[in-house]
Amino acid sequence: MDLLIGFYPWAKALHIVSVMSWMAGLFYLPRLFVYHAERAQTMGSDVGDLFTTMERKLFFFIMRPAMIATWVFGLILVVTPQSGVYAGDVWVWVKGASVVAMTWFHIWLKARFMDFASGQNALSGKRFRVMNEVPTILMLLIVFAVILKF
Repeated sequence: MDLLIGFYPWAKALHIVSVMSWMAGLFYLPRLFVYHAERAQTMGSDVGDLFTTMERKLFFFIMRPAMIATWVFGLILVVTPQSGVYAGDVWVWVKGASVVAMTWFHIWLKARFMDFASGQNALSGKRFRVMNEVPTILMLLIVFAVILKF
């Protein structure tokens, strides 16, 4: 336990950095999908290939490691005694459910990437614009739950 308590500030800092990196990807990838859906099909396969490369690198080299790190450091924070996290607190469950929903969105984005990569995308740019709001709503829920502890 002493090791966890000593590591707590580091875990907290690494958790925040991981969340920021993950969120950047969750905001940007759907925006890339908007442009991919609206522009690549009309401009030719070179543009589509460029979008696919950008999307793949963003997802696999930034988003996936950031999501894993967010989960790892977040769980370390939860099990550290000084964290002040109690299972009876509503905010803990709101945050947990929101993080699970964010993870679901991450997986949904991977499926959409695979659709683009295989030439099977059936969604419009407008649909991706709407879905781009999902991480914003979840981020607000998480931040308000953690800060206000409602």
